[in-house]
Amino acid sequence: MVVLVYFWKLNLRSVPVAILHMAMDRLSLKQNKKITFFKSLGTGKGETFTPNDADAKQWGLLVVIDSKEVDTFDSSRLIRSWRKISISEYRAILQPISSHGLWSKREPFSQNQISDWRGPVAAITRARIKWSMNSKFWRAVPPVTVSLKSSPGLLSAIGIGEAPIGLQGTFSRWESGAALRTFAYQGPAHIAAIQATKDLDWYAEELFARFAIIQEHGGF
Repeated sequence: MVVLVYFWKLNLRSVPVAILHMAMDRLSLKQNKKITFFKSLGTGKGETFTPNDADAKQWGLLVVIDSKEVDTFDSSRLIRSWRKISISEYRAILQPISSHGLWSKREPFSQNQISDWRGPVAAITRARIKWSMNSKFWRAVPPVTVSLKSSPGLLSAIGIGEAPIGLQGTFSRWESGAALRTFAYQGPAHIAAIQATKDLDWYAEELFARFAIIQEHGGF
């Protein structure tokens, strides 16, 4: 199993079609027996994790799929239709290195993990925030995002979400696992956020996963 990640940039006139995709793709993805997990994603700047961050001109898709089916899925009608309305595409094939926590009550990245990887890595952080904690969470986020975007070894980062409020996260790319670990475990802002998570218990569900970037093209 591997993880396929796509991000598509669109013209503003294509946004209504993208919204329709978000509603209709689920049926096709659910029927594909080679896919064990999927999420259609909205994107944002990842600065405040409020609706103000949302970017209506960029959309994403994540699927966990049989590695033998990557080429077939990549040329599928669903992907071709997204490419038809997009002006650029980022696409990555990822192999899980480690994963902690749940996404929609599942552990989607627990299989086929690798331990010996010295190339670039990607990270997904995702959380379902308790409604009563949204305002406290939003106040805590800005120092972390400033720290993230100035971290040595960061290649790029984008906010991701399944809904405008409450189901949010980040997808980031790093030069190495060492650079990611330095940010995660030595950055003062991130350490403070980890402690606040323990003290305030503001997540109903959370996940942090690291991946080897096996192949990628494009940008976001």
